[in-house]
Amino acid sequence: MKASPVRLGLIGGGRWGRNYVKTIAALDGARLVRLGDPDAAAWTVADGSCATTADWREVAAADDLDGVIIAAPPSWHARMVRAAVEAGRAVLVEKPLTLDAAEAADLGAFVAAHGGLVMVDHIHLFNPAFRRLKALVGGSGPIREIHAVMGNHGPFRTDASVLWDWGAHGVAMCLDLLGTAVSEVTAERLETRPIEGTTGEILDLHLRFNGGTDARIRIGNIMDKTCRFEAATDAGRLIFDDLAESKLVRHPGGAVAVTARPPLAVVVEEFAEAIRAGADHWADLDLGVAVTAVLACCQTALEET
Repeated sequence: MKASPVRLGLIGGGRWGRNYVKTIAALDGARLVRLGDPDAAAWTVADGSCATTADWREVAAADDLDGVIIAAPPSWHARMVRAAVEAGRAVLVEKPLTLDAAEAADLGAFVAAHGGLVMVDHIHLFNPAFRRLKALVGGSGPIREIHAVMGNHGPFRTDASVLWDWGAHGVAMCLDLLGTAVSEVTAERLETRPIEGTTGEILDLHLRFNGGTDARIRIGNIMDKTCRFEAATDAGRLIFDDLAESKLVRHPGGAVAVTARPPLAVVVEEFAEAIRAGADHWADLDLGVAVTAVLACCQTALEET
């Protein structure tokens, strides 16, 4: 017998929230039941069967939901996650988990104490090409170096700096791939300029991991659109380029076949599967806490330069 769709609520109907609405609508195993956003104009993205409200608390506490997706500004994440977990809902929250390392650690402890299921959407970790890279690296010997470049012309956000917006991607990929802690952090601003009422920046992050791997990550919102992640081992290099025709290439060896699947669809499907299974994702939440801690160290390094 076909399982009933998982009933989901969405907090935040902005740019990324709209992507969730479209993704859920295309999936058989999930249904959007509630949408919360203070801007009534955002409600139009949902169909007529979806209940809408200006109060996110109504979504977090609703007893007709199996899970809640949070696509709100990161400064609100902790209180929204807490409210949904207290109500017994599973949660999928956008990156970064929070903008403060201590707050993230406290949130992780709170979720564990309540036996909650919380996943963090570090979107590239759900990309089939990155997952294939991770699998191939496992048989290629230790990773010696990582080089990543990630950015675009925008977004120009007032709720999160370039570090916390773009940096969360590269840091999450490094932590997920290496499975070890960061031992040293340095960071440098290469360019800064006012733009659209906020700040445009290009940053260089240098992370050294336990075991000796060096990771260099360039991020920015005043650069050409780029999403490239390269891992070097003794056997060669694996390059994930989300904008290239061949999203994964091995040197030597050439293009690697990868299943084409939108990462956001993978995220929502796996969230729905975890809810059905009654699973928990301590490792996933722990990664979100660790990413926040590393970004906080990068922020301190930038302030000291």
